[in-house]
Formats: sequence, structure tokens, C-alpha cells
Amino acid sequence: MRRSFLSTSVKCAILGLAASLASPVVLAASDKEKVTIAVGGKNLFYYLPLTIAEQKGYFKEEGVNVEIVDFAGGSKALQAVVGGSADVVSGAYEHTISLQSKKQYFTAFVQQGRAPQIVLGVSTKTMPNFKSVADLKGKKIGVTAPGSSTNMVANFVLDGVGLKGTDVSFIGVGAGSGAVAAMRAGQIDAISNLDPVISTLEKDGSIKVVTDTRKLDATRKLFGGDMPAGCLYAPEDFLKKYPKAAQALTNAIVKANRWIAKASPDDVLKTVPASYHLGDPELYKLTFANVKEAISPDGVISPAGTQTALKALAAYDSNIDAKSIDLKRTFTNQFVEKAPK
Repeated sequence: MRRSFLSTSVKCAILGLAASLASPVVLAASDKEKVTIAVGGKNLFYYLPLTIAEQKGYFKEEGVNVEIVDFAGGSKALQAVVGGSADVVSGAYEHTISLQSKKQYFTAFVQQGRAPQIVLGVSTKTMPNFKSVADLKGKKIGVTAPGSSTNMVANFVLDGVGLKGTDVSFIGVGAGSGAVAAMRAGQIDAISNLDPVISTLEKDGSIKVVTDTRKLDATRKLFGGDMPAGCLYAPEDFLKKYPKAAQALTNAIVKANRWIAKASPDDVLKTVPASYHLGDPELYKLTFANVKEAISPDGVISPAGTQTALKALAAYDSNIDAKSIDLKRTFTNQFVEKAPK
């Protein structure tokens, strides 16, 4: 009897193990029970892969429990991770360079955008006689949040005509209806923002576009090469401690990138929350068609692009010593390379 009992027990154990291997266990896909992602302006096309991954259930499919917390701008989202209230940032790649200059090591591990999609436009209401960027001296420029990538691009454009960030006043206006209202009311003279905010202001003639990085050609002309944009990035320690969670997040974003590459404007419109449309669904669809090429098709971060980003940052921020930055610590494609094809 004893021998028979042991034999039966062993068989049951083996069958149980086989069943567990055959049936996917959701929690086993991640080594962190919950991952909090901080983002600055979730409704923006800049972060569309993040929204698609959430709305299509890709994070859940990859076995990771994600909470997305939205902030007014990328710099605010970054502060949340630095402060410990969030684990990962969905934001601009160049922040990893700025952080390293302050001896804080963050690594971008999957790309959402391969062009900044940031547009600098001037108010047709307060600056009807605008002729050149030099006319912005002493003016108010609205950005999503001071220190965000929208601020960086504006600074870069100003630098091209010999102006510094201190020659203007940067005002945080967010990335939604508040930004549109600020421009229409004449509270700011120019705006550095993204879609759908920019397309909304273009439609009614509230702005005149000066610099447009929604297109790859225009981006390369402005920065001298490819410019990595929206990414998921996290402290180095997070990637070392939770590699399974990082892989799950990467898989979800890559899946979203691929879905977007094949999606129609109607597909996207039906998938994102109605609040993203800013009251104009048709304009939203048109805008998606305009920015689609700026969204990464595969999540890969361009090594050459990281060089471009470093040059751009060092060009206007005297606190960044390009020679002291170890770019290999600012990004990795190791998780993207392991993502299911």
C-alpha cells in the first residue's frame, strides 16, 4: 500500500507540474507585483503606444499589473520616479542624458517614438507681424512643463538664432485643453507642444508653425540626425532587480508599436479614450495620419540617434559635458531584441 501510495503521489505531482507548465500563470511573467508608470500628458500622440498597450490589454497579456499616473509634463513624471512614487517613466529619451550629468543613472529600454513630434508655433493674435525666431526675445512661450522635452526643443530652436532660455519666459500650460485655451486667450505668445494640441490650434489659425518635428525629414534637418523621442526608461537598479517586469513592459509596447504601424485612423480613434479627441474626432484622425511616421514601428532605440540627442542637449545646456556622458548606460535594446516577433 505504501509503495502504491507513493507511486500515485509522484504521478500526481508530475501531472500537476505538467499542467502548470502548459497553463500560463499570469503572475509568473513578472517579478514585480505592480509597476507604476509616470507619464506627462498621456493623451498626446507622443505616448500613443503606451495608451494602445493599456487599452488593448497588452500589459495584462504579458502578465504585468500596470498603473499609469498622468502628470502635466515629462519633467513632473520624472520627478515622480526620482522621488520613488513611480517605477518607470514614459518620457523623452534625452532625460536619461540630463540625469547622468547629475550622477543619476536611468536607462531607456524600449522606444515609442522616433521623432519628437514637438512643434513650435507663434500666436497669430499676439504676434501678427512675426518674421523670425529672434522676435521671440522677451516673449512668453508655453511648454507642457518647464524642463520637459517641449522646453528642450524650444531652447534648441532659440539657440539657433543666438537666444538663450533666459531671454524668454517659459510657462507650463500642460498638454491638453488648457494649452489650447492659453494660446487662444493670448496668455502666451508662442507654444512648444504636441498633437493633438498643435493640430487643434492650426485648424483655427491660432498659430503659425515655425518648427515642426512631426516628420522624420524635418527632425533630421533640425537636429542633424535621428532623434529618439518617447521611451520607457527607469533607474538602472530597476532593470537589474526586475528584468521580467522590464521584459513584459517591453513586449507590450513593441506589440502596440506594431499594431499602430498597421492601424487606420479609425482603428486608433475607436481605441483611445474619447477625451483624447479634444472634441474633434475628425481632426484627431487627420492628425494621426500626419504623425504616424514619427511613431516607432519596432521599439528599437537608434544608437546613432542617441549621439544626436547628446549633441542637441550639450548645444544648449552648459551643465552637460558631452565627453563625460556614457551613452551605453542611457539606453539598451536587450529587451526589445527578446520581444516576440
